Amino acid sequence: MVVKVMVVDDQQVVREGLVALLGLLDDVDVVGSAADGAQALELAGTLDGLDVVLMDLNMPVLTGAEATRRLTREHPDVAVLVLTTYSDDASIAGALAAGAKGYLTKDAGRHEIGAALRAVVAGQLTFGADVSRQVAGALSGAAKPAPRKESLPDGLTAREAEVLGWIAAGKSNGEIAAELFIGETTVKTHINNAFAKIGARNRIEAMRYAVRHGLDHD
Repeated sequence: MVVKVMVVDDQQVVREGLVALLGLLDDVDVVGSAADGAQALELAGTLDGLDVVLMDLNMPVLTGAEATRRLTREHPDVAVLVLTTYSDDASIAGALAAGAKGYLTKDAGRHEIGAALRAVVAGQLTFGADVSRQVAGALSGAAKPAPRKESLPDGLTAREAEVLGWIAAGKSNGEIAAELFIGETTVKTHINNAFAKIGARNRIEAMRYAVRHGLDHD
């Protein structure tokens, strides 16, 4: 089976390099490329038999995460594999929440990218080694969500608990601000206060806490 791929990256030299790199794989056919998420959405509707979109995250016009969310909704048969320089908790969580089936960083070689492309086409989730360690750390030991209680744990306010729930859903600070109709600075304040109360050092730990205490948005 030949995997039909569209490459999406705003940097021309990277985009062209990826097209050339994937051209070395016998079972991969690059059928299109785009410089941003908006172009990717437009092009996806014109490519017959497209299997996978190899998606960068930080792009102008339309970000990779938002493009992924819309692609997976409008083209459910097309898988998205993220390939980016970012491996922070928020980027990983945001991409997965948007519907990405895999996540690699740009230090991946062509064989690793090829294997990941084949995996997502087969319906499997796939991650680079460094990303796998972070995802495993977030999920290991996660208890079954507890029922909500009248009294919130660890002295959290209702707003802080709500913000933790949106973090668990993979939302960025800006997206949380839009959901709650508050300023992004206010969101940061709630996050800092919540993290101090629950002892979280990063968003992955906050996600684990929210799931464990039933604060996630089901």
